[in-house]
Amino acid sequence: MRTSLAEVWQYRELLINLTIRDLKVRYKNSALGIAWSLLNPILMMLVFTLVYTVMLGQSNRRDYAAFILCGLLPWNFFSGSIMGGTGSIVNNAYLIKKVYFPRLVLPTSIMLSNLVNFLVALPVYFVLSWLLGVRFTPYVLFLPIVIVVEMIFIEGISLLLSAVNVFYRDVQQVMEVVILAWFFLTPVIWDVNSLPTSRMILGVEVPVQRLTYILNPMASIVATYRDILYYGRSIGWDFFLRTVLTSLIVLLLGFFVFNRLKGRFAEEV
Repeated sequence: MRTSLAEVWQYRELLINLTIRDLKVRYKNSALGIAWSLLNPILMMLVFTLVYTVMLGQSNRRDYAAFILCGLLPWNFFSGSIMGGTGSIVNNAYLIKKVYFPRLVLPTSIMLSNLVNFLVALPVYFVLSWLLGVRFTPYVLFLPIVIVVEMIFIEGISLLLSAVNVFYRDVQQVMEVVILAWFFLTPVIWDVNSLPTSRMILGVEVPVQRLTYILNPMASIVATYRDILYYGRSIGWDFFLRTVLTSLIVLLLGFFVFNRLKGRFAEEV
């Protein structure tokens, strides 16, 4: 891994250019351009706020819009990176067949372009939250740490899926369904604290809330964003540190699979 990272650093200009290319292609012939990175989550926030507060009346939060946006932004960063990263090798077949470069830069550039969108949209959350009365605390200083952990988790999954997708193109199709299901299983539009601590299932007491954190790292990541940005409280360190460990394991697994299969990419794509 150290050798691969050193090689990526040598090709850092290529990585930057691919990241910029992805941003340009995404907003090509668009009148609003990168402003869509702001409008997309805002429009989704308005839809969910309308449905849950007006139509269903399931939330009395005055600042429900900020509550939703706090979960939507990191989720959009995650889902956009995963869906784009999964097809990054196949979609750049013409490059892989013509010139040598570390293949690692392809899924990484997708993640970085989505990171730019995330960082561009993040100030909107701060302004909206302030207008709705959310008060920020010093715990907001933990934000860079949470972002880095999410990046590690995304990179690991992207490396794994992008490599497997070269040999089994169904992965891209399957992930569209998985990402949709994953969205509803993650506390983006609902609060993880609304889950029961435990529930009897087939005569067995199941710790529902704890298993949500353990089985779904994104639940822990999104909940951590919400803790420091919306509730203004400390990180739940027990679950967060477990998520850090999980993210590192996923990264190592993704890198191992990617590194083992990358030699066959050119002949398969």
